[in-house]
Amino acid sequence: MDDTQLDATGLKCPLPVLKARKMIKTMSGGETFEVLATDPGSVEDFEAFCATGGHELLEQTREGDVFRFLIKVSGGVS
Repeated sequence: MDDTQLDATGLKCPLPVLKARKMIKTMSGGETFEVLATDPGSVEDFEAFCATGGHELLEQTREGDVFRFLIKVSGGVS
């Protein structure tokens, strides 16, 4: 499943994406990580983040107020 998890619950835009970007810099291409967020804006933010960074958004789900994103890191760092 995921190699690591980023708990960004309770954080508002743009902090979840900024924390994900920082985490990716410590990872290799092909690794996956899970992000948990409660900011509704994170849905659009992570779609755009993956599209512009070349990362793959493998899964996007919601359970109650928590949004879950499973992201596969691209070969390059964004």
